[in-house]
Amino acid sequence: MPSEHSSGKPTTRRYSVEEKQAAVRMVRSLQAETGQSFGAVKRVAGQLGYGVESVRAWVKQAEVDEGVRPGVTSSESERVRELEQENRELRRANEILRRAATFFGAELDRQQRK
Repeated sequence: MPSEHSSGKPTTRRYSVEEKQAAVRMVRSLQAETGQSFGAVKRVAGQLGYGVESVRAWVKQAEVDEGVRPGVTSSESERVRELEQENRELRRANEILRRAATFFGAELDRQQRK
């Protein structure tokens, strides 16, 4: 049973890049040893105490990153995240500039009417 906080929701664990890479290597090693793909992810996940779906996703992502499987690579995904963050920051800056322009425009109007 997953450990739970007082909210009743399962906790989520962040795995390091090294932990993920080690799990992928273990899955591949087991697959090479047995000559079978079936069951390797579940076995490795159980040995390490990791979630099966997490390990399965890491193996799939490694295959994408290596060009073996179609999909968005980790570096492309990171670049998209960076660009989205930059976009949010630019939108905030533009909003601040719009408000400043409105404020100073109104201030100039008041000064010219005097």
